[in-house]
Amino acid sequence: MTEESLDESQGRQPGDLVADRRRTLARLRDELGIDPFGRRIDGLISLADARARFDAAADEAHKLNAEDDRRPVVHVAGRIVQQRLMGNLIFLRLRDAGGDLQIAVSKRSVDAPTFNLAKLFDLGDVIVARGAMGSTKTGEVTVWVGGEAPLSLAVKSLAPPPGKWHGLQDAETRYRKRYVDMYANPEVIEVFQKRSRIVAGVRQFLIEHGFMEVETPMLQPIAGGAAAKPFVTHHNALDIDLYLRIAPELYLKRLLVGGMPRVFEINRNFRNEGIDRSHNPEFTMLELYQAFGDYHAMMDLTERMLNRLALDVAGNAKLPYGDLEISYALPFRRAKYHDLFAEVNGYSASDHDKLVAQARTLHIDPAGKDHDVLLNAVWEETVEATLIQPTFVMDYPASLCPLTRTKPDNPAIAERFELFIANMECGNAYTELNDPDAQKANFERQIAGLDDEESTFRSMDHDFIEALLVGMPPAGGLGIGIDRVVMLLTNSRSIRDVILFPLLRPQG
Repeated sequence: MTEESLDESQGRQPGDLVADRRRTLARLRDELGIDPFGRRIDGLISLADARARFDAAADEAHKLNAEDDRRPVVHVAGRIVQQRLMGNLIFLRLRDAGGDLQIAVSKRSVDAPTFNLAKLFDLGDVIVARGAMGSTKTGEVTVWVGGEAPLSLAVKSLAPPPGKWHGLQDAETRYRKRYVDMYANPEVIEVFQKRSRIVAGVRQFLIEHGFMEVETPMLQPIAGGAAAKPFVTHHNALDIDLYLRIAPELYLKRLLVGGMPRVFEINRNFRNEGIDRSHNPEFTMLELYQAFGDYHAMMDLTERMLNRLALDVAGNAKLPYGDLEISYALPFRRAKYHDLFAEVNGYSASDHDKLVAQARTLHIDPAGKDHDVLLNAVWEETVEATLIQPTFVMDYPASLCPLTRTKPDNPAIAERFELFIANMECGNAYTELNDPDAQKANFERQIAGLDDEESTFRSMDHDFIEALLVGMPPAGGLGIGIDRVVMLLTNSRSIRDVILFPLLRPQG
């Protein structure tokens, strides 16, 4: 008996393994007349569905054996991840997006060409099998190959698989060769299946609440809607520089002006900034706007949506995240920005001298920084680490929020919240500023404070001001980082684990 799993090297050089596969490829083509790259096949079911059919047909009292005429006949396909050759019997473990299933090829049940074909298969080949399901003496559910067109090759794998049965381990290789990572580490597919369900769940939730999905430009003449550095490109026909979208905000607000009362976009944004466990230069955002709403309406919407996502995707309002347990039970905590600062740091956020002293101890240079800018830098270093359970941090300094409406009784405070979960900012929302004169003045102050580099790509969006002059209804607006939500709901510690093809430095 011989057995191979995803480690077939046995000390051999990779070039030898590739050469072996090339020889098998030639034999399949030239000697046996088999197309090693397959054809269309109808009527296939997933390996999980095949297993479910067996379970449904099996008696509670006993497993279906090889002689039982109640055995379901299935037609399945999968990639070979394990082989066992036992003389006149060949066991192959197949894998698809739904899991693994064993198939058995018996010399007594198939003709000689079919059995010889099974012996030519390599790890990583994708094959198609037809047969009746049963269980082995050890109780393993198995497809016993037989009948009409029992076995065929869908595609010959010419690259040796990963060196270990339990899959790729090196993170860089996993991200760079996601197509291997996905079949070598089955849990990876599960993460992206959940991601798909999360995005679909967001879309369905918002449609149920009267929002309409829209699409706005990804190539923009002005980098607006967020304080971030854009990627720059050039349009040859118009001979103008354009910017990959850093946020869709100003376009979505134009739609409120035009009469769309509730709009959302699940969009790709691009920011020419750093890469770390929660940042990728290309990322997915949900952004939405609700006419006649405010930031309190956005809080209500956000917590209900995240609570439903947790229940739908994981079936529980309490989910693990690393060593933490995060509760998405309603309602989420609400706390004010300045109150949290005083609670964590032990002095009032208005005490400039203490703020400067603490900034220096945190290695934050206070020189040339406005009080609120310095305050936020210290806040991020001290308060964010305390925000484990879902928390809406409310009422930010207005000077930090140029697109936000201020409180009627205190113009120094903006009606804004940020949602923090497990120390990560996951959402940002405003009561939107719709006064065109105030918005223009805020833009002018923002532009006046830019350094030389920023001034090359940020300028006044006069068309947006003209839209506000037409009249935008009072509104609430919300942005949520989809990648970070997926991280939390799938217990993934890096944003690269929830993006199929994260940005990597090209290999030399």
